[in-house]
Amino acid sequence: MKYFIFLCTAALAAACSAPQTPAYGQSSAPDYFGMIRGEVTGDTAFKTTAFVEQYWRVAGNTGFDATVRYLAERLEKAGFVPEEKAGPKDQLRYRIEKRPMEHPTWEPVDASLTLAGESEPLLQSAANRNMIAMYSASTPAEGVTGDVVFIQNMEEIKPEKVKGRIVFAEMDPGRLFRKAVIENGALGLLTYDMPDYLQPEKNVTSIQFRDIPYDKDHAGWAVPVSYAAKEKLKAVLAKGPVTATVKIRTKIYPSEELTLVADALGTKTPDQRLVFSAHIQEPGANDNASGVGAQLEMALTTARLIQSGQLDLDRTITFLWGDEIISTKRYIQDDKTRAKGIKWGISLDMVGENTDLTGGSFLIEKMPDPSAIWTRGADQHTEWGASPMTLKDMKPHYFNDFILRTFKAQGQFAGWVVNANPFEGGSDHTPFIRADIPGLLLWHFTDQFYHTDNDRIDKVSQNTLKNVATGALAAAYTLVNADEQTALRMVEDTRLAAADRLNTEMALSREAVGAGKAPADEVKIITAWKDWYLAAIGSVADIRPAQADSAGKVDKAIRDAQQSITVLAESYLAELKK
Repeated sequence: MKYFIFLCTAALAAACSAPQTPAYGQSSAPDYFGMIRGEVTGDTAFKTTAFVEQYWRVAGNTGFDATVRYLAERLEKAGFVPEEKAGPKDQLRYRIEKRPMEHPTWEPVDASLTLAGESEPLLQSAANRNMIAMYSASTPAEGVTGDVVFIQNMEEIKPEKVKGRIVFAEMDPGRLFRKAVIENGALGLLTYDMPDYLQPEKNVTSIQFRDIPYDKDHAGWAVPVSYAAKEKLKAVLAKGPVTATVKIRTKIYPSEELTLVADALGTKTPDQRLVFSAHIQEPGANDNASGVGAQLEMALTTARLIQSGQLDLDRTITFLWGDEIISTKRYIQDDKTRAKGIKWGISLDMVGENTDLTGGSFLIEKMPDPSAIWTRGADQHTEWGASPMTLKDMKPHYFNDFILRTFKAQGQFAGWVVNANPFEGGSDHTPFIRADIPGLLLWHFTDQFYHTDNDRIDKVSQNTLKNVATGALAAAYTLVNADEQTALRMVEDTRLAAADRLNTEMALSREAVGAGKAPADEVKIITAWKDWYLAAIGSVADIRPAQADSAGKVDKAIRDAQQSITVLAESYLAELKK
């Protein structure tokens, strides 16, 4: 809902003319939507997600490498040429980068946890594939048998209590492992650590994956347990001593890290690019086999449209698959010349959810704006949690509102819910932002199966994959082919978004002052939004054409829009300062 000044002066008339409902889609190129919607079905994305989610994926392991090969084979079949074989006319090309790993890779094979006197295992990896903490070593074939001792805090860990025993605790195994196993001689760990948003009392078999530190000199193991297993353990321990047998088979071995990079080269300014990034590692279907699958369908769609003559690209679109944050950060940092040409970055992470099953909604995590500092009104953080932010951390840019408009357009077309959240961090958008490159995250939250072994293909929606891929491609094609008209529309759309935000924030500030809060604090908020949007409008200059007459038109539109927003904001500030 928008809030307006009811008594506008003539000077404010233009700034007060923001429509009741934002004109979504003005900058999201309806022609591209028409082109894309007939091509993107979500079928390739869903089938790829199903293939990838079979594996427990860590950089360098069997599943990670099988995923890279699967993607590369399909890219090549679609017309992407291996970079080492590509000629000057090959617009579609890919490469697989290989790097040595500092530590060996890891993968689970099999595991079970059985209590003495029980005929069936309490847990087994065939049903709970997250029951082996990452980097756990194998036990002897017959397993490890020991008395189970429950500890409530780290201070209870002493040799006389834990040595030669299996430690059971309600805490993360990572912080517990060194003190209990390495320093005080415990046989291994049974741990429970499930946040409330996963609804563990409902999803009683879910286990959220955990890890222990890799230490070549101190092999060990930990078994994260489900809510049901935790309750069973506590119940039997309350009756007397408990003995358990843990059998684990894993593989820990030297490997190399693979990163897959596919380029659809621009024909005018190929050194400028938009980069999509989807991480392969993590064992889930939605997290993040869905991002891997959606991005493959996007790449194959782009290839078909170029080859059929329906699409030409002025700038380059890059599709990057690798290890979360690490691969994206390296792509930016390893080649300073290439990095200068990265104009936008978009991360696809958990983009395929059937929200009727998982909960939450599709979200666009914005670049840092004042909502990450003053989170109020319709803005809200997810359960992932806010990152401490200051005004120095702000990243004003048209990218936030443009991506939201584009996805809202697809949402309106498809009857699909699209929301946004303030910046939180933690995925492949963060390396872009830290490098001062506009970067956003496409994702879903809250997900009651997040990072658990119940994040499987039955929680994935082909329709969601289709919608995300469609919106992402429409945005990408618009940006890489931006011209004078795109820039002028972007200026106006960003001005409308700025007026809308200022109207909303002023309504909240009036309420706050009416409730007794200091007007000076509200002045800071309105000023922050004014400054952010003046810079965001100014950022449209990065897509203005080089021709002097076109650049002049865009520059004038920027100045006029900035003046309009300045007048509106100053009127609000004057009201608050009375």
